[in-house]
Amino acid sequence: MTDDQGELEAQFAQWRHYVQRRRELRQADVDELEDHLRGSVDDLVAAGLHADEAFLVAVKRMGSLDELSREFAREHSERLWKQLVLTGGADGPTPSGRSRRDLLVMVGCAVGAAASVKAPELFGLTLEDDAAFYGPNVGLFALPWLAAFLAWRRRAAPAVIGALVALFALGAVAANAYPLAEDSQSLVLTSIHLPIALWFVVGLAYVSDDLRSSRRRMDFVRFTGEWFIYYVLIALGGGVLIGFVFGTFEAIGISPETVIAQWVLPCGAAAAVVVAGWLVEAKQSVVENIAPVLTRLFTPLFTAVLLAFLVTFVVTSAGIDVEREALILFDLLLVVVLALLLYSASARDPLAPAGVFDKLQLALVVSALLIDVLVLWEITGRITEYGTTPNKAAALGENVILLVNLAWSAWLMTGLIRRRVPFAGLERWQTAYLPVYAAWAWVVVLAFPPLFGFL
Repeated sequence: MTDDQGELEAQFAQWRHYVQRRRELRQADVDELEDHLRGSVDDLVAAGLHADEAFLVAVKRMGSLDELSREFAREHSERLWKQLVLTGGADGPTPSGRSRRDLLVMVGCAVGAAASVKAPELFGLTLEDDAAFYGPNVGLFALPWLAAFLAWRRRAAPAVIGALVALFALGAVAANAYPLAEDSQSLVLTSIHLPIALWFVVGLAYVSDDLRSSRRRMDFVRFTGEWFIYYVLIALGGGVLIGFVFGTFEAIGISPETVIAQWVLPCGAAAAVVVAGWLVEAKQSVVENIAPVLTRLFTPLFTAVLLAFLVTFVVTSAGIDVEREALILFDLLLVVVLALLLYSASARDPLAPAGVFDKLQLALVVSALLIDVLVLWEITGRITEYGTTPNKAAALGENVILLVNLAWSAWLMTGLIRRRVPFAGLERWQTAYLPVYAAWAWVVVLAFPPLFGFL
């Protein structure tokens, strides 16, 4: 075998590995697609192209894998619905068996999450009377079970499993070891930042089959968006169900309020964390991704809102309120901007030239960058004048982290629009920056309480 043939076979192997991750495609379908790709490559080589060039052109002609998946799902709708409801059948014993095992493991993890919420009651703690306990520990009830489900699906190595256990144990220590009063700022910061830190531990479980892959990190970003959407849909459906339960039981003179408040709501909310993750995994891009579609809708809307805010700020010369609620609101706004950028990147064709939507996103990022600078200016001024507090210190660090990401993203997007920077550079920057957020969340949880005297 020549060097060119060896390199070409390596490219085919890489393509086949990527395609086989799509659960809606059976092995026979993968073989058929590969035969089509090989035939196209052979024709292009015969026409005079180099093997590497022929492979790239052939893959480009086939369209992106997501487009192929959507077309395949439309043409095989019967098989699609069988996979979504896990009935098996024509797909053969292996996919059906895997789906059933996924379902059983998911149910076990969901039950474990629900039981974890009620476990503190064995020690005399209740949701109504012990908010200081449940607030910091909220992420520890369900997220370890979601991570366990994902680690099982990815067949995580023992070293990764050990790291997951250690990180969740560290979170449990951080949530319960410090003497935090119910009205302390550190308690609120821990309640906000620990679930964020633990979500990145879930991300470690998600990418455990390829820890160094930038693409797998981007897959986790997509997973996060779709998990959130599924969780909201489950919550809305659960709200409708609870409404019917109230109405029907009260019609016969029985009030289900206690059962719903003490059992249905907390257990259902915890179990839904795992169920939503299972739904994203079961769908596995068979149906068109929802989050990237929403970015197309909300990017122009958020751009208009941010520009309107900046114009109003300049015209009125009003200062920015840097109290805790306002700081959280601004940080959430900047995070939403980054989420819009990330989700659109996850669905973008990396070979496509820059277009109008890319310019719109650049305007969005630049607007968010200017707002971040204004917020940082106000926070720095307040700290200089009145001293620092845990809230202001956390907000300062978070806004600096967001500033770095937004600034470099704006630079890369400018280069992309001017065709001097490939899209892959922007994608690598975003995925490489994810651990920074996780590290800062752990710093706030572990270091801030003792640093500020458990204030």
